[in-house]
Amino acid sequence: MREKIIHKSGELFLTLGFKSVTMDDIANALGISKKTIYQHFDNKTKLIEATTTNMLENVCGGIDCICDASHNPIEELYDIKMYVMNYLKDEKTSPQFQLKKYYPQIFQSLQMKQFEKMYVSVKDSIQKGVDTGLFRENIDVDFISRMYFNGMTGIKDENIFPLDRFTMDYLMESYLEYHLRAICNENGLLTLHKFIKTNQS
Repeated sequence: MREKIIHKSGELFLTLGFKSVTMDDIANALGISKKTIYQHFDNKTKLIEATTTNMLENVCGGIDCICDASHNPIEELYDIKMYVMNYLKDEKTSPQFQLKKYYPQIFQSLQMKQFEKMYVSVKDSIQKGVDTGLFRENIDVDFISRMYFNGMTGIKDENIFPLDRFTMDYLMESYLEYHLRAICNENGLLTLHKFIKTNQS
């Protein structure tokens, strides 16, 4: 039952937002009583902690599979972007914004876990791009990896990128191209252009 509660809570939080969803909403969606939820979680904060940790683990698992199967680091980043967008349902209600505002400690903890995971993945991916002759040899892989994470986090700031003007899909797509153009060599740019022409509408 604990896993069912976490799964359904995750769906509701991503669709409606962490603040908006009540324990009653979750109980009604599962067809159980609130008492049953409280048998597994002391309060909503504990439930959100468990749910966000589960979400991160799921996303990381999916990203690992993409990295293992990717043909090159350019396609890999786009595949990861598509996977994350599908998982997060385009973040139309900006659940991350609500999490940051109403549950700042959970948000900060989650962000550090995200950084630890993304930093390693992105660093490996960028190094692979250098080694395979797609990215410039003289880039600082450690610096670029941190900048990539910082940028991906920054585009989710609604104060700078209001969602009534920018969709999350557009922001991620644009930032990804911006990032890759900065580190690709001539061969990498050809690969990037070919990929965009083939895959983008």
